[in-house]
Amino acid sequence: MSAGALFAFTGVLNGQTESSDPGGHISTELRINDRIRVPEVRLVGPNGETVGIVPTDQALKLAQEADLDLVEIAPQGRPPVCKLMDYGKFKYENAQKAREARRNQTNTVIKEMKLRPKIDQHDYETKKGHVVRFLRQGDKVKITIMFRGREQHRPELGFRLLQKLAEDVTELGFVESSPKQDGRNMTMVIGPHKKKAEAKAEVKAAKEEQAAALQAEREAERAEQRAAHTGPAAPKKERKRSENLDPEIEA
Repeated sequence: MSAGALFAFTGVLNGQTESSDPGGHISTELRINDRIRVPEVRLVGPNGETVGIVPTDQALKLAQEADLDLVEIAPQGRPPVCKLMDYGKFKYENAQKAREARRNQTNTVIKEMKLRPKIDQHDYETKKGHVVRFLRQGDKVKITIMFRGREQHRPELGFRLLQKLAEDVTELGFVESSPKQDGRNMTMVIGPHKKKAEAKAEVKAAKEEQAAALQAEREAERAEQRAAHTGPAAPKKERKRSENLDPEIEA
């Protein structure tokens, strides 16, 4: 098998339906069965074993006998490389892998938080709490200081506020874009230390742990209620023989 054919063959087995060989044949759909028009093919068995070069009609006959499809996986080979496989199952598994890959893709989101340069301490703590939550979720945060009136002539107020906020959340994020003046606003971007996927995994694990603890607490409360309802079993009174006799009859 040539180097180009081997490269394309490896790509198809990894779920790629296009050749990565520059200048080679590019196809978004593999040829199968009767669509393969070459006189002979290099045949690969269903378990990956090499059968060898065989006439195409013989390869089609082997595919029919095994109730499989003859799939051209490396069309630029000399001769093309074909494999015996269940093509419907192959396409379904590749679609599932692609769907799972898309599901696991995580895009970093930029959240925005707006503050005033003379914000009071209570509002500052509230805003900082939102920034902390965003960073824990793996999102970037764009902090915007809005100046009004004479505040525009005192940009140092905004700079000090942004610097304080960056120091307060330094364990969760870092300054990705330094403070800069933009008209009436001053902006700064804080990036999270953890990637989005890691943050999501931690949040999920924390929720599962919290749910398990809550379930255990409920089970303990139910067990305590059952024990209080039934109470300890009363000791059985031992009956003496004399209590079963007529008091006028002597033993």
